[in-house]
Amino acid sequence: MRSKLVHSAHGQRTFVVVLDTGDEIRDCLTRLARQEGITAAQITAIGAFSRAAFRFYEWESRRYEPIPCEEQVEVVSLNGDIAVDEEGRPSLHLHAALGRRDGSLVGGDLEAGHVRPTLEVIVTESPAHLRRVANPSLNLALIRLED
Repeated sequence: MRSKLVHSAHGQRTFVVVLDTGDEIRDCLTRLARQEGITAAQITAIGAFSRAAFRFYEWESRRYEPIPCEEQVEVVSLNGDIAVDEEGRPSLHLHAALGRRDGSLVGGDLEAGHVRPTLEVIVTESPAHLRRVANPSLNLALIRLED
């Protein structure tokens, strides 16, 4: 992973992050958030994965069901956010649509993405602080907007 701060003004920073073959997106972006002290940001990316793992939130069970993707795919769209959890650690929420060789798509809540050959990520920090808080009735951690 390589990153560069390309803009900083009025409490907002923009980073360009380039991931290489073998990098895992969640690991890299979590490390970036820790290193740079990012507590609130939007993420967009394009590139490709050698494999990925999605999960689908099953409403009735309040659990995620795994959706594996064990093939080379193009990242057609990837977006998400960075917040912090209740202990102040970076918490990522990523969604992606991945294009298969035949033009079909697979997508959802991105649990893991293994880069091949590259992934170009834009991380736009917000001057505000976002906190993700556990919601026991949903078995999810959701962003809580402070009053």
